[in-house]
Amino acid sequence: MSDVQVTDSSFKQDVLESEIPVLVDFWAPWCGPCRMVAPVVEEIAQQYAGKVKVVKLNTDENPNIASQYGIRSIPTLMLFKGGQRVDMVVGAVPKSTLADTIEKNLKSS
Repeated sequence: MSDVQVTDSSFKQDVLESEIPVLVDFWAPWCGPCRMVAPVVEEIAQQYAGKVKVVKLNTDENPNIASQYGIRSIPTLMLFKGGQRVDMVVGAVPKSTLADTIEKNLKSS
């Protein structure tokens, strides 16, 4: 999977207007835990292909969206559904934690 990057200008179209839930990985290149969680996010993207869209937002390059959603520490992973933030996980978490978060929100649709 190639990393899908979203920006301040593409966020509305790519995330808020998406037909399927979107997991947004708020990250920065200098962030060690962000690099640790990246392979887990990749696995989630493959596991939920077609059910959940997985995108990355570089908080250094896109400060508007990051501040709009109150991102204070990274990595922060937010799940959006129907244009609304429905869940979030902060920090480098195991795949099971992310999968549980997604499963819980897929069931409630």
